[in-house]
Amino acid sequence: MGATCSSILNISTCCRINEDSAHREDEPLLGDKERQAVNMLVELFERRSTVSFYEGEPLKALSTLVYSDIYHLQLSAATAFSEISEIDTRPVSREALEPILYLLQSPHIDVQHGASAALGNLAVNMDNKLLIVRMGGLEPLIRQMLSPNIDAQINSVGCITNLATAEENKMRIAKSGALLPLTRLARSRDIRVQRNAAGALLNMTHSAEHRQQLISAGSVPVLVELLGTDDQELQYYATTALSNIAVDESGRKLLWETQPTLVDALIRFVDASTIKVQCQAILTLRNLASDDQYQIQIVEKGGLDSLLPLLQSAYDPLVISAAACLRNLSIHPDNEEHILSSGILPCLVNLIAHAGSEEVQCHVISALRNLVANNDADKTPFVEAGLFEHIRDVLLDPQTSDIVLSEMVAALSVFVLDESLWPCMVDCGFLELLIPLTRAEAIELQYNACAIISSLSSKASEISDRLEQVWDKPDGGLQSYLASFLAIDEGMDPLLRSVAIWTVLMLLEGGSSQLVRLVTGHPSIVKNVEKIAEMGALSEEKARHSAYASAGSAAGLRVSRAFESDLYGEDIENGDEADEDIYNRMENLAQDVMALVNNLEY
Repeated sequence: MGATCSSILNISTCCRINEDSAHREDEPLLGDKERQAVNMLVELFERRSTVSFYEGEPLKALSTLVYSDIYHLQLSAATAFSEISEIDTRPVSREALEPILYLLQSPHIDVQHGASAALGNLAVNMDNKLLIVRMGGLEPLIRQMLSPNIDAQINSVGCITNLATAEENKMRIAKSGALLPLTRLARSRDIRVQRNAAGALLNMTHSAEHRQQLISAGSVPVLVELLGTDDQELQYYATTALSNIAVDESGRKLLWETQPTLVDALIRFVDASTIKVQCQAILTLRNLASDDQYQIQIVEKGGLDSLLPLLQSAYDPLVISAAACLRNLSIHPDNEEHILSSGILPCLVNLIAHAGSEEVQCHVISALRNLVANNDADKTPFVEAGLFEHIRDVLLDPQTSDIVLSEMVAALSVFVLDESLWPCMVDCGFLELLIPLTRAEAIELQYNACAIISSLSSKASEISDRLEQVWDKPDGGLQSYLASFLAIDEGMDPLLRSVAIWTVLMLLEGGSSQLVRLVTGHPSIVKNVEKIAEMGALSEEKARHSAYASAGSAAGLRVSRAFESDLYGEDIENGDEADEDIYNRMENLAQDVMALVNNLEY
């Protein structure tokens, strides 16, 4: 197939141009070596699909044109590299990049234009991105950015946009002085320049250090200005960059102090924009809502009305973004009434069982947990919306992941502390569902399941019949859980063992006579509690629990405070002294159990 690109026309006409111009003293004559290179390239371009121009004789021929003193030959070479690289972006060698970088420093703007286009094309390949920067390609590209020529700006900024996707390059770009001209060009009157510059700024927002450098370069006001454009690509680049900047506390502080219209602009995008801009606008609001003042402002400016339709969208990324934003908004107690009166609650509850996305499930249950924790008013709306039925369905689903299970059970550990909600949990059969989870491999899931059972056991005087029903089922029931956690030779985490001892104490203090007989008549429960009560019984075990203790200190953050408030009285910290304290308190609690057992009348 014949080639028709402009580079071939340039190359094939070079001889004629040179001969026509030979009578002029300022035009050098075409040498034999250059003439041979031109002829070879014309022939090679006729079968270009089978030729690699980045090595061997084809590269030598192109390099001959590059290093010629004849302008038209250099232009032909630049154009050829530009067009070759449009279809062939393989990793290239230093030998192939050197002539392109040489052309980039030509005094002729059209030669520079071709060279920068070639670099931009090659810079879609990761190996090439790194090599271009290592070989000093940034400096001539920055000079082109400073050129008044629009084509030079488009190509040079586009190339830097591609180079900035490589982590290794970002620090060099930041230190090269490129951020200031990039920021200036993001205000260009040419939309192509603006897009490339905004894209480059976006690519520099993926680490905290580079975000700070962008802030120092004055990029934030420019990015906020771009929210006011009609171009959807610019809107997307700007919202995504601002979303990344809002990840950092210092970035949110700057935005709060200097950009009073930011939330209004983002909410407008949520209400009327393309899906990808909507998603990024919501995620920016989500990140901003990490701070109290933004949590309040977003709700005051009508953010809830914008989120409700998106929670009902059939497009999962929109639902995920909206749910994540609402989770952060629900943190602030002052927003609780607004959220509940907005009509969002039934939608949140329905999304608990959103099988299409674990992220949605985790975000909505976290939001509901926050709303219950912040709400001192009537919890009836939560119950009427089917909160516990939906959670029960998720726990019963064998396809539910440990991540989702952990979030659901963590929320239940908050709900169980509410006097109006725990009876609903009992009625929905959560005792039966939680007992198998006391053996879960996920440590946080295990902790919270045990804590909820402990909290419900503190209501033994009211639910003895239900506790009796789960004594030996499912999966061995309550007695099997307690026996295994109290076994001396199991190497059990001391905090989990303390929960088990506390549960025994609650069953004995408030349980029916039948429940008390079940506990005291068990072959190992009371016997092992008695051993724990003796100071020396755990001396060997104290050296074995360190692996659990390190995990427990983190996972225990969500454990119900129902037993901790009486059991510990103060926070437990890491270290040998804290470990000793755990054991001392566990022994004291075991002694309380034994004192109660010894005083029981059967």
